Amino acid sequence: MTPQRVTMITLSVQNISASRDFYLKLGWQEAEGGNENIAFFKLRGLLLSLYSRDALTSDIGMPIAPRTTGSITLATNYDSPAAVDAAFDAAMEAGAIEVGKPAGTDWGGYSGMFADPDGHLWEYAHNPFWTFDADGYLTGDA
Repeated sequence: MTPQRVTMITLSVQNISASRDFYLKLGWQEAEGGNENIAFFKLRGLLLSLYSRDALTSDIGMPIAPRTTGSITLATNYDSPAAVDAAFDAAMEAGAIEVGKPAGTDWGGYSGMFADPDGHLWEYAHNPFWTFDADGYLTGDA
C-alpha cells in the first residue's frame, strides 16, 4: 500500500444530527456504519467522518481544546469560477457560515471560504493551473 494517502478525515462536532444534516444538504452521500455519535460520508478513496466531540474526547483519552478548528482548511476545487460560485451558493443555502465570498486571488485563481456549523473551514476554489481527470478529480499535474 502506498504510504502517500489519506483514508479518513475526522471532524469533531458538537451536534452529530445538525452536522449530518448540513453535509446531506450539500449533496454528500452518507456511508453505512454511522450512529448517534458518528457519521461517515463517502469520498473517492476516503471517508469524511463527523464524530461527536464528547465521543472523540473519550476515545482519545484527553480533552479537546474548545477551539481547535481554523488550524487547517479543507478544500474542494472546481473547473471554473462559475462552478465555485454555484457550489458556494449551495453551501450558503445548506447553512454554511460565510467567511469570504468567492473572488479573484493574487495567485491567479478564484476562491471563497465558509465554515460548517462547527467552524471547520472549507475553501471552494478554481486553480487555473491544475487539471482534472474525467471524473472531476485533481490529477496533481499542473
